[in-house]
Parts: sequence; C-alpha cells; structure tokens
Amino acid sequence: MRLILMTGKGGVGKTSVAAATGLRCAELGYKTLVLSTDPAHSLADSFDLELGHDPRPVRENLWGAELDALVELESNWGSVKRYITEVLQARGLEGVQAEELAILPGMDEIFGLVRMKRHYDEGEYDVLIIDSAPTGTALRLLSLPEVSGWYMRRFYKPLQGISVALRPLVEPIFKPIAGFSLPDKEVMDAPYEFYEQIEALEKILTDNAVTSVRLVTNPEKMVIKESLRAHAYLSLYNVATDLVIANRIIPDEVTDAFFQRWKENQQEYRHEIHENFRPLPVKEVPLYSQEMCGLEALETLKQTLYQDEDPTQVYYKETTVRVLQENNHYSLELYLPGIPKDDIKLSKTADELNIRIGNHRRNLVLPQALAALQPAGAKMEEDYLKIRFAEAAKV
Repeated sequence: MRLILMTGKGGVGKTSVAAATGLRCAELGYKTLVLSTDPAHSLADSFDLELGHDPRPVRENLWGAELDALVELESNWGSVKRYITEVLQARGLEGVQAEELAILPGMDEIFGLVRMKRHYDEGEYDVLIIDSAPTGTALRLLSLPEVSGWYMRRFYKPLQGISVALRPLVEPIFKPIAGFSLPDKEVMDAPYEFYEQIEALEKILTDNAVTSVRLVTNPEKMVIKESLRAHAYLSLYNVATDLVIANRIIPDEVTDAFFQRWKENQQEYRHEIHENFRPLPVKEVPLYSQEMCGLEALETLKQTLYQDEDPTQVYYKETTVRVLQENNHYSLELYLPGIPKDDIKLSKTADELNIRIGNHRRNLVLPQALAALQPAGAKMEEDYLKIRFAEAAKV
C-alpha cells in the first residue's frame, strides 16, 4: 500500500488537494481511499457527496471516509471509557459529565493513527490518502513509542499481571470503600495494545518508500512559517516530505489594480517557498475563480496538479532535514548537494535558523528540542551540512 499524507495550516486547501489526488490515483486504476482525520471535516463538501465513518464509493476505484472519533473510541477503547466513567461517577460527577471527561484529550488523534494502521494491515486499498489535521500535529504522537517504551515494558506489563492476579482477592474489600471496581484484564490490556499499534505504525510512517507527506501551503508569511515548522517536526520523527504544493496563487491574467499589491507580495513569498524548501520540488496551483467543490471542479485541480503524472510516485527520495541525538548532543543535517561549506553562513534568531548561501537565504523553523540551543559548529559531509547544537554559554 502507498500512504500519502496531506497536511498544512488550516484553510490552505489541503482537503481539495487530497480529493484531487484521489481522483488521479483512481483514474490510473489504483483502489484508493481518501480518509479525513481532521476533526473539522470538509472532505464530504469537497466531493459534494455524503460521507461517513466507513468508506463510501465516490466513483470507480475511489472511496471516501471521515473519521468519527466516537465510533473509534467505542470499538477500540470502549472498556476503558466505561471504566473511567464508572470512576468519575463514583466521585460524584453526573452521567453526561463523566461520559464527556472519559474521552481523554488527544484520543481522536490517536484513533486517526490506529485507523491508518488498520487499513494498512487489511490491504484492501492500493493507495491511502490522509487529509490530516492542520500541520500534522497528530504526527507528534509518533514520539509515544520512544517516550513510553521503557515504561510500558518494564513497569506497565508487570503491573498489569499483578493487577489481574490480585483483583479477585482485593475487589471485595476495595469496591465497598472506593465505590468503583478495580480495572479488569480487558481494561488493563487496552493501553498496551494501543502502544503496540502505534509502535508498529511508526515503522510504516518512517519508511519513505511507503509513506510520503505532501505539504500544502499558501504564499503568505504566517502560512509559510507554519509549513516550515511542520516540516521540521516531520523531520524530527524521520517522516519524509517529498513534495510542497503552493496553492492559491493569483494568475498573471488578473490585472485589476486591486490585486496588484497582493500579487507583488505573493511573488516574494513564492520565491521564499522555493528557497526555504529547496531541494524539495514545489508545485504551484492558481487561485481559481470557483470553489473547489464537486467532482467537476476537482477534475480541473487534478489536471493542474498532475497532468500525466502518477501521484503515487516518490517525488523526492533524499531526506532533506534530519535531526539526530548523539551523546546528549543534538545535530541538524541539511541536504545541500554541491554547496561548498565556505559559501554557507549560519545565524539563529529565536526559533529560526538562518542559512545564507551566496545571495540565497533559507529560514528553517527549529523543533523545540533545538530552539533553546545555539549552533556550536558545522561541517559538510556527503552533501549534508551537519550543524551541532549546544547550550548557550552562561555569562
């Protein structure tokens, strides 16, 4: 299965791009599912069709679905939700309040990842296109296996066995005092099963022959910065970005004076997009005179984006940004083929690393792990600029 994730700041048009990509994949004969994991679903509006939690046909070889976190919650986490509800009710909360609070923050994002893993395992589709939550924040959950692995294996697993063994002995005493039961085996198993699924999905998402992220952006200052930040976080978790799509560019044929300043600004930001994401390929999409709603409009977008291309190809195979940790030190590696080290100048402002190569400048938004540190040296190895970071010297 080929897995393509469309992400970007809210409102940049990633849903339309995801839907148009699905149309092209289906046209080429791939069985394709476009799945929206964004809590603010708009995929159904884009296709101008009714969609639900389960895949529904859009046209030949193409299906669409919008994730319902409550349905996933009940099927994957139902026993835990019911137990948490029981505990909260025992502490005096009303039924509806307890039900709502039993849905832990971030669970909808986790369910999106689990749903992706399930489709991958079932292998029913050739291509899975994810219309992701804005800027792919759910992908930060990929740190879960690394952070929780030691805890889950060394602490939680033994505790799980002890809890199940002691429950029949302690329950008659515990429940009358506490007002609720001890967790049973089904409840205790659920967190570890979730951990195993996310750990397995991490291997899929970090395989750049299987998974690619496509960043959708607009030629606007705040949107570009958000896209750069998303790229940095994706790189932090070794998830490959292979294409940037610059959307809603005012066409040359628009000559109204009202748009002149806007066009001039866009020209400057278009240049920034190409420079800051170099060497990733960039596709430019015009601002259309109609909404991208319905299959006819999406056909136009599909043709602009891909023409005779196959969207399942990997557009760029090199990892353009890598964040590594060695011996308590972080290093950032940038793919800059053919650039002599002496031509590169570095500086840092707040959470941005400024890289100047001759007359070209690139601003890289750093992940939080590096934002508090300072560049402490750089070297060029095999077309990668390797920048070492360290804590700033104390005065």
